[in-house]
Amino acid sequence: MKWLSEFKQFAMRGNVVDMAVGIIIGAAFGKIVSSLVSDVMMPPIGVLLGGVDFSDLAFTLKKAVGDEPAVVIGYGKFIQTIIDFIIIAFSIFALVKVMNTLKSKTEKAKADEPAAPVAPTKDQELLTEIRDLLKARNDNK
Repeated sequence: MKWLSEFKQFAMRGNVVDMAVGIIIGAAFGKIVSSLVSDVMMPPIGVLLGGVDFSDLAFTLKKAVGDEPAVVIGYGKFIQTIIDFIIIAFSIFALVKVMNTLKSKTEKAKADEPAAPVAPTKDQELLTEIRDLLKARNDNK
């Protein structure tokens, strides 16, 4: 039972929940970017390169014989994956850059606010009283 309660305590910590949400959103974001690359960006690139479809590019090591499938190296899919990665990395970079810009603007706005005056120390209060007493004494003369 102790093991189960420790696991429950671990799973309910804020960092674990935040990480799980991040992973789920990241997976969804990855699917969106993969679709963007394969369905929107790669067809025009293929047309510019003479009708090349990257996903179909492959090098055959052994031709199919009877029921045995061919052995191929699908380097076109690898190229597609590299392009996906570059676009995802650039998107994340842009997102982090925007967030850092917004964060720095918020911090700058906080820095521009005037600071609250600092309360005088006990020594300063005592010296102020002494000054006021001396001033009152001189004014009475």
